[in-house]
Amino acid sequence: MGWISAGAYEVALDDGGKVICRNAKGRQLKTVPPKIADDPAVVGLRQLTEWLDRHQRECLATVERWMIRSLPVPTAALVALWPDTAWQAALRDLVITDTDGTVAGYLRDADGVRGLGLVDLDGDSVRISPDRVRVPHPVLLDDLDELRDFATELDLRQGVQQLHREVFRRTTEDPRASSVDTYAGGVYQRFRFLAGRAVSHGYRVRGGQAVLSVVEDGRTIEARMWLGDAGYDEAETGPLGWTTEDGTALTLGDVGPVAWSEGMRMAADLYAGRDIKSSEERA
Repeated sequence: MGWISAGAYEVALDDGGKVICRNAKGRQLKTVPPKIADDPAVVGLRQLTEWLDRHQRECLATVERWMIRSLPVPTAALVALWPDTAWQAALRDLVITDTDGTVAGYLRDADGVRGLGLVDLDGDSVRISPDRVRVPHPVLLDDLDELRDFATELDLRQGVQQLHREVFRRTTEDPRASSVDTYAGGVYQRFRFLAGRAVSHGYRVRGGQAVLSVVEDGRTIEARMWLGDAGYDEAETGPLGWTTEDGTALTLGDVGPVAWSEGMRMAADLYAGRDIKSSEERA
């Protein structure tokens, strides 16, 4: 972006989106002078920066939703979005599959004529033109470790955490049980600390529980972890369970791999912020 007049100065955005200023002699100043802080050009650039930040976050959040739901995405949509640098940053280097779940490669480009540009699993640059692809949740990738290693070799950098997202797979838990207590017993000195951590990490707090909704195979499932009563100072992470959208409890055997992984990820996240000394004394 070029320089814009602002009174006796000129302003612009640097590569990091910060408003910069230079005087009439062309010398760049350390800060924007207070006397032009309300100049329409300065205000407009700052509003543009805020919008770009929001847009970037929205792009990342949208692609993450595609991944968590493993939704089929029309190739035409990727082609239309690709010229936008914020969308491109969110999409580049993601592992994509066909609609049957077969890994196609790492996404590098999307073109209306040539199709999707990928690095395939042999390290070759290829082009494909399917009608739709998927951005799979990493728990659904059988060769996740190999895909991670190969991405590291290729120096690929994902905007959306896919390959290096922490995943949890169900192991020896009783499929007839209704909850797991792997991350129960994490003590917080104040309920608001625990609730605040949940909200800041993107989880809802409702009825004394942290709640995460996951849509898997067309069905909405809620992972729920007990946090405590807001009327009490101290709080403690409780068991983790899963329910249908209307609150009907599910047995562990009825929980799909994505809902399981994301629920356990939430529980581990909240447990990690515990007061370690208090938790050890309570154990």
